[in-house]
Amino acid sequence: MPTPKKGPRLASSPAHERLMLANMATSLFQNGRITTTLPKAKRLRPLAERLITFAKRGDLHSRRRVMRVIRNKSVVHVLFTQIAEQMEQREGGYTRIVKIAPRVGDAAPAAIIELVTEPVAKKAVVKEAEATTKVADEAPVEATEAENTEAPVAEAPAEETAAEAPAEAEKAE
Repeated sequence: MPTPKKGPRLASSPAHERLMLANMATSLFQNGRITTTLPKAKRLRPLAERLITFAKRGDLHSRRRVMRVIRNKSVVHVLFTQIAEQMEQREGGYTRIVKIAPRVGDAAPAAIIELVTEPVAKKAVVKEAEATTKVADEAPVEATEAENTEAPVAEAPAEETAAEAPAEAEKAE
């Protein structure tokens, strides 16, 4: 028998490992977070993120591919309607693994794997960067005018514009 390329299995056979990961993915989508051992959480993450990517597509073929892994139709429905809707703006990184204290019985390294539900603030960061770029482009013009008048006018508008940019980004959302 050829040796597995991914390293040692979590359980006794590949079939048992697939079933364990499917059950953990089902529990993750039902509850939003689960506590497990660190190696299991690291093996679950790619599977869960792939299933969420299928759910974001939302077509029938994707639903059937998810149903191969998750056998519970109500969990698949929640995945396609609620979780995929929450993750629509996110481009990957749907799960988070947090290490916790070792398990009490056997001191195995434990972890919490959870769905990331915080909204993506990428648009606000991009708008802020564009605003500061615009201010930086306008600053040399104002600086030459300020040298002619000998007054520090260039500093105040740059700070006000940078402070107003995040507020405008929040209003736009």
